[in-house]
Amino acid sequence: MAQIKHSPGLTLQFLSVLITGLALMLWIQTVDAQSCNGLSHHFYYKSCPKAQAIIKSVVEDAVRKEARMAASLLRLHFHDCFVKGCDGSILLDDTSSFTGEKTANPNKNSVRGFGVVDQIKCELEKACPGVVSCADILAVAARDSVGFSGGPFWKVLLGRRDSRSASKSGANNDIPGPNSTHQTLETKFKRLGLNVVDLVALSGAHTIGLARCSSFKARLYNQTVNGNHDPTLDTTYLKQLRAVCPQTGTDDNQTTPLDPVTPIKFDINYYDNVVAGKGLLASDEILYSTKGSRTVGLVESYSTSTHAFFKQFAASMIKMGNINPLTGSHGEIRKNCRRMN
Repeated sequence: MAQIKHSPGLTLQFLSVLITGLALMLWIQTVDAQSCNGLSHHFYYKSCPKAQAIIKSVVEDAVRKEARMAASLLRLHFHDCFVKGCDGSILLDDTSSFTGEKTANPNKNSVRGFGVVDQIKCELEKACPGVVSCADILAVAARDSVGFSGGPFWKVLLGRRDSRSASKSGANNDIPGPNSTHQTLETKFKRLGLNVVDLVALSGAHTIGLARCSSFKARLYNQTVNGNHDPTLDTTYLKQLRAVCPQTGTDDNQTTPLDPVTPIKFDINYYDNVVAGKGLLASDEILYSTKGSRTVGLVESYSTSTHAFFKQFAASMIKMGNINPLTGSHGEIRKNCRRMN
């Protein structure tokens, strides 16, 4: 049988075609990764090119005036996405004929930052009326709040539309509570497509912000329902917290930092605190006190590596931000974030 001879030119040509094909496949995968559920990094590129700059400017001003606002805006995005997806439903006010989510137990007298969102929306409506959704405002404002607090940056996928409904019962049932058990936390995250890694990384948002006494007071006096405090609490920290939140004669709306070391800086001290028995909420400390759980190793890993925490937090925020968005002809673009058009 005659042998087929390959010339060097043909071989190089074949390799060139092969490399071009592989590059194309990688490009397609990259484009696909940048678009999720109808969302895109460049959604407002033509319709409102200054959208993200406008949001960033208002957030920067708000955080400069009150550092706590960074945590408040970040929390708004969390509480929005955990109820029916990231659709801006948490922003809707109650009316005589409509019940929103603001008066649900996890949100009542707790979530804040609505005025900042109103200001952002006002500026966007001046620049490009009826274009940028309130749901996207929350996603970008959360990212910028983290950045202005010293945390990581990530590209936010955009194109969410605003819901025409809300669910108070969903807010009561689906948002993880400060006294949630380990199993409850895993279940509520898994229900939304978030895994244990996401749970531990996103819990790191508690590196900034404040919590009310009502969120952790049971740990100080009656965690075991027999008058004993939570044994996982560091005793010195316990005394400090009891001074802030006495058992009787105090306003349970009194607040204290979630991270007493660097309360307004987005860093890994949250995980250091948890390892040391100084996690403020029961749902924080349980990530480390539940021996044998995968969460223990993750807490330890993030407590020693800012890079690992920042990288995973950004990835988990993107993942959370993609929960059940309304796109295309679904929902609407609200003119006022507090009410439906």
